[in-house]
Amino acid sequence: MRHNKTVNHLGRQASHRKALMANMAVSLILHKRINTTLAKAKALRTYVEPIITKSKDDSTHSRRMVFAYLKSKEAVTELFREVAPKIAERPGGYCRILKTGFRQGDGAETCFIELVDFDTEYTQNGGAAKKGAAKGRTRRAGGAKKTTAATDNAAPAAETPAAEAAAVEAVATEVE
Repeated sequence: MRHNKTVNHLGRQASHRKALMANMAVSLILHKRINTTLAKAKALRTYVEPIITKSKDDSTHSRRMVFAYLKSKEAVTELFREVAPKIAERPGGYCRILKTGFRQGDGAETCFIELVDFDTEYTQNGGAAKKGAAKGRTRRAGGAKKTTAATDNAAPAAETPAAEAAAVEAVATEVE
């Protein structure tokens, strides 16, 4: 039974797990997006989000507390100078996990973990969800009806289910 076991040990001793989380947190802060396994990403999210919350208060004490976790001056500087001003208004949920499939060698489920406000693909292009909304479609079964003249002039072939499936598949491959 797994009663009261809140920490995923990731098959490592405590010191190894602590070093792993610190190194992954530094990489996430410096690169804004890293590729890892799903289990490590979920553990990293619980590790790094309180650190990012501490960075909202730019004081000597909070810098020292963050440095105790990260052990990297470059990462602390990046966190307080670039990341903290962007997430100042966000009440939490600084990381996003996007599943990417299974690893070839051992079949482990892989994913991207990224800082939400630094994802340029979704914020500049409008994202895949906003592209669907721009077409006048929603995820509900009934879907929203097209109302603008610009969407009424779309090709009638896009209204068939096969064409819609091909369009969704093209957007999915484009995002990857």
